Formats: sequence, C-alpha cells, structure tokens
Amino acid sequence: MKFNHIGIPTTGSFEGEIPVPHLKITCSDHKNNPYGIQWMRYWDDAPYPELVKTVAHIAFEVDDLEKAIAGQTVLIAPNSPSTGVLVAMIEVNGAPVELMQIDRELRPDA
Repeated sequence: MKFNHIGIPTTGSFEGEIPVPHLKITCSDHKNNPYGIQWMRYWDDAPYPELVKTVAHIAFEVDDLEKAIAGQTVLIAPNSPSTGVLVAMIEVNGAPVELMQIDRELRPDA
C-alpha cells in the first residue's frame, strides 16, 4: 500500500472548493499541499454512512482492490469516481479507510 491522502470531513466552507455533483461532495485538491490533506464536505443528500461523513479517513493506493477488501468490513462498495480510478471504503478499528486502485496509464495525474 502507498499513502495517497487524508480526507477530513467538515461542514464549513474552505479555500479551493471543488464541487463534485455526481458524488454529492465538495472537496479540496489533496495535491495542493505536500501532506495530502483533503477537506471534504458531504452534501445533505450524500448517500454515505455517517462514519464516512463524520470521521477523517486515510487513503491508500493498492494494486488489487478486490483482493485488498476481501474479508474486510466494506462501508462503500467498489466504484469509479473518475476515469482510471476504482475506490472502496472499509472500516478498520472503527475508522474509515479508503483503498484506491489507480490505472496510471489512464490517470498519470492521480
């Protein structure tokens, strides 16, 4: 696994807001700082578990998402938020963890 970012939920506005309507979130760019900090505001009708909407998550890149989530408590099933990126959210010791499989040929920028 390789660290990608930390997502911190908030209910307030923040600098550099990026609305993502198909995910019903507003986020910041985790690449605009050397530590991968990403602010996340979930819209009122965002269909995610409360744990995901209220507790910070850490995201790791994995080579094989299906293998990485096998036997885990899955909070959000594998889905593709953008071209070349497949993600899932699991629960580990009461905290959400995002696992990401990135096709670097399709997404060298991710």
